[in-house]
Amino acid sequence: MTTTKHLLTSVETARFVANGYHRMDAIVPPGLNERAIPEFDAGQQPHVDYGTPVKDAFPEGSISRALLDIPAVAGALQSLVGPDPTVDHHHVHVREPHEGNAQPLHGDAIIDTRIDAFDVQLMYYPQEVTADMGGTLSVPGSHLRRTNESDTGRYQNLRGQTRLTCPPGTVVLLHHGIWHGGRRNDSDIRRYMYKIRFNPTVPQVRTWDVSDLDDPQVAEALSVFHPWSEHATARLEIYNRIKMWRALTNDPSFDIDYWATRVANRPGRV
Repeated sequence: MTTTKHLLTSVETARFVANGYHRMDAIVPPGLNERAIPEFDAGQQPHVDYGTPVKDAFPEGSISRALLDIPAVAGALQSLVGPDPTVDHHHVHVREPHEGNAQPLHGDAIIDTRIDAFDVQLMYYPQEVTADMGGTLSVPGSHLRRTNESDTGRYQNLRGQTRLTCPPGTVVLLHHGIWHGGRRNDSDIRRYMYKIRFNPTVPQVRTWDVSDLDDPQVAEALSVFHPWSEHATARLEIYNRIKMWRALTNDPSFDIDYWATRVANRPGRV
């Protein structure tokens, strides 16, 4: 991918840790959006084996490579997953007009207890997505609530969930564990979403622009409460974010209101 200085800030990265996504509206140029749907319909996306480096997975001139070479996309992706990730898999998701059904709420993973590593999923929307087109439903902050794939499918609506509407050329980067699902398309237009999942190949430690690491807004971002979680267990989500932020910054002393320090205290033990 293109070398870029368009890295996320520490505050933006902390918001990703708290919310489970980073959204970039209309970041893809119109010319690339115009190419995308005809190429998706023609089935021109190449087969990619699990764990293939990006440069080997997507040739120069392809939609996928052009998408990943957009400086803001390349910078955000490097900030979250690190340089030179491999491609886990990719797929064009299509929701037909008046299809009549929707995906159940799910996470794209079995139970995954990693705090110090995570995959990043890129979702690209080449066309405008309106409310009646359904859009991708997601539950901000749900990514650290460990579940097994579609175990959450019985949940129909959660407070704070979002149903994506966006201008053409929007890209969203997701933590692989966030709860989400493709909604029913009630419009007369086919809806497209192109997904690429990336695996890190290096430790995900300070891979973003850390010049604002001491900004008070970092702790504020990590302390956000989401409406779907009751007050008491919301504190457990903040505790999980503290552990994740410690791993991402390689700073075992980081804390919010002494929560992690207090429960880790073991006087007199080596």
